[in-house]
Amino acid sequence: MRGGGRLSRYFGIQERGSTIEREVRGGLTTFFTMAYIVVLNPLIIGTVPDADGRVLGIPQVAAVTALVAAVMTLAMGLIGRYPFAVAAGLGLNAVVAYGLASQMSWADAMGLVVIEGLIILALVLFGLRTAVFNAVPYELKIAIAVGIGLFIALIGFVDAGFVRRTDVGPVPVQLGVGGELTGWPILVFVIGLLLMSVLVVRRVKGAILIGIVLTTLLAVIVEAVAKIGPSVGADGTVNPTGWQLNVPTLPERVVGLPDLTLLGDFSLLGGVAEVGLVAAVLLVFTLLLADFFDTMGTVVGVGKEGGLLDERGQLPGVTRVLAVDSFAAIAGGAASSSSNTTYIESAAGVGEGARTGLASVVTGLLFLLALFFTPLVSIVPFEAASPALVVVGFLLIMQIREIKWNDLATGLPAFLTMVTMPFTYSIANGIGVGIVSYAVLRVAQGRVREVHPLLWVAAVLFVIYFAIDPVRGFFGVS
Repeated sequence: MRGGGRLSRYFGIQERGSTIEREVRGGLTTFFTMAYIVVLNPLIIGTVPDADGRVLGIPQVAAVTALVAAVMTLAMGLIGRYPFAVAAGLGLNAVVAYGLASQMSWADAMGLVVIEGLIILALVLFGLRTAVFNAVPYELKIAIAVGIGLFIALIGFVDAGFVRRTDVGPVPVQLGVGGELTGWPILVFVIGLLLMSVLVVRRVKGAILIGIVLTTLLAVIVEAVAKIGPSVGADGTVNPTGWQLNVPTLPERVVGLPDLTLLGDFSLLGGVAEVGLVAAVLLVFTLLLADFFDTMGTVVGVGKEGGLLDERGQLPGVTRVLAVDSFAAIAGGAASSSSNTTYIESAAGVGEGARTGLASVVTGLLFLLALFFTPLVSIVPFEAASPALVVVGFLLIMQIREIKWNDLATGLPAFLTMVTMPFTYSIANGIGVGIVSYAVLRVAQGRVREVHPLLWVAAVLFVIYFAIDPVRGFFGVS
């Protein structure tokens, strides 16, 4: 039934052509597609020692990861009122772990994350972040959405082990192990992808969620019979045909109290004192630019897929969304879970029909439950969740037909945007290449006035971003 009364009016359920059932289903799907972050983020943030040798710990990071994701996704639903989920950003957490914590303490590194969030929030309050968002040409926004589709499809294939790096030779990636699909987990992924594709083609309601659940059940059965184990054992032993991330077995303990001792464990200015002002500014700048445009790309991609953008390619009420996203970066640093950002996996929920913030409320509540049910969440292996990313990637790529390819100065930057994202494993890199090339080609055409002044600012910043090592060398910063 369609949402009615106060709930419908607040979230605009009927206005966006949705129903309460679709929103709940979309929220569930988004959660199950991105619940892996509760396990994966601790493996990055919780296992890397800082400059003092301190390790935050997997259980502690898992708890704050779920808590911040829950609070900020609820905020996105209630304040932003869009089906965007929020959690610790992949890529951003790697920057924090390997770029910041390697030079200072974890408290100092998280302090720089808080500073980055405060700067982004200031940009939102002054209207600059929204202005930059709206300054990006419509065709580039479409290209961003398509690029994200290619990117998350590649993530799905890589996470499942369907595509892997090669050890030697000129070809960087290959099919499975040694060019062959071997092992039961890969078979589970293939079956899951085919099952989900059939459900989508048959237009079955809840196709993606049903596919994840059924594939997970299949994985549990396969592991119970074949005893495959993880891809990397506790002793470091590598099993190329093992399960990626999680072994799908029923846990001995389902419920447990979370360890939230990392809350507030940050030093706001400690990083500046540790590495110096110039180095700290460059570190924050790198994190800020990646966060800034990753969010923009996600909002555009997911918003376009859900038909939430207006005729100018802009998201109505985007300032609310960007404000919540900025607070998420602050909260992530303050809780030691790394910078939190709007998640591209939200596209999975939108693919199930989610159009309003009610879906995010559902996702946020499930993350809140995940605080106590982390062992249960960890049942889902990559092989069961990744088919959803591949299918949603296809849905996003369908928008490519809206790009005006006959205008080469628009088509080429769009192409570069799309291919750079998956090839460099970064949304921000793709957006940067697209913006810089668009500005250069408009100058070559003598159509400088068509480039928004803020787009010039963004292009200059991205040039600095791509040349960050020479810039560091110029200032004598390691």
